[in-house]
Amino acid sequence: MNLRLMELIDREYMRWPCKGSRQMTSWLRLQGEAVNRKRVRRLMRLMGLEAIYPKPRTTLRDQSHKVYPYLLRDLEIVRPDHVWSTDITYIPLRYGYLYLTAILDWHSRYVLSWRLSNTLDVGFCLEALDEALSRSRPEIFNSDQGTQFTSEAFTSRLSSAGIRISMDGKGRALDNVFVERLWRTVKYEEVYMRCYETPREAEASLASYLEYYNESRPHSSLKNCTPVSAYHAKAKSGE
Repeated sequence: MNLRLMELIDREYMRWPCKGSRQMTSWLRLQGEAVNRKRVRRLMRLMGLEAIYPKPRTTLRDQSHKVYPYLLRDLEIVRPDHVWSTDITYIPLRYGYLYLTAILDWHSRYVLSWRLSNTLDVGFCLEALDEALSRSRPEIFNSDQGTQFTSEAFTSRLSSAGIRISMDGKGRALDNVFVERLWRTVKYEEVYMRCYETPREAEASLASYLEYYNESRPHSSLKNCTPVSAYHAKAKSGE
C-alpha cells in the first residue's frame, strides 16, 4: 500500500513540485485514497520530497558540515567542463525503491556518470564522482547542501583535484535547474513508462535510457545536437 502511494506522490510531485504534504493529502483523497496528512508527510520525508519553492529534499543537510557559497549566479557557462552538477532522486520499484544520483555537465547536458543505491549513504555518490573524475574534471562543481555532498569524503575529493565547490542556496530550486530538468525527463520518458521488478532490472533499463539520452536524444537548447556530440565537439575545438 505504501509503495503504491509513494508512486502516486512521486508522479504528482514531478508535475507540481510546489505541493507540500497538506496539498498532496488533499489531492490523494480526490483520487480515492483514504490517507491522512501524517502518513503523507512521513512518506514524503522517506522519499526526500519537500515543497520549498519547489526544491526536492532528497538530501538533508548536516549542520556540522561546511557549506560553500553558490558560484553560478550570473555566470555565463559557454564550454564543457566549466560546471558540473549533481543531485539525487527517488526511483520506484514494484516492491521497493532506489535512489539515483548523476553527475551532469551543465553546458552540454551530458550525463558523465550515475549510480543507484537502496540507501542515502554517501558511497554511491562517491562512486559516481570517481567515475566522472576519471574522465575529466570541471572548474566548478555544484550541488545542494545535502549531507552526502557536504561530507568531508566528497568535498575533499573535489578540493584535492583543484575544483571550486559551489552549493545551492537553501530552498532555491533553480540553483540546480539543469539536474532538475534531467530528473523530469528521466521520470517521464523512462521511469513512469516502466514498472521495475528488481534493482537489477531498474539498473539495466536506466543504463539503456541514459545511453539514449546522451547519444541519441537531441536537445533544442543545444541546437538539436545530442549531449555527447555537444560535449566532445566543444572540448575538441577548445571553446
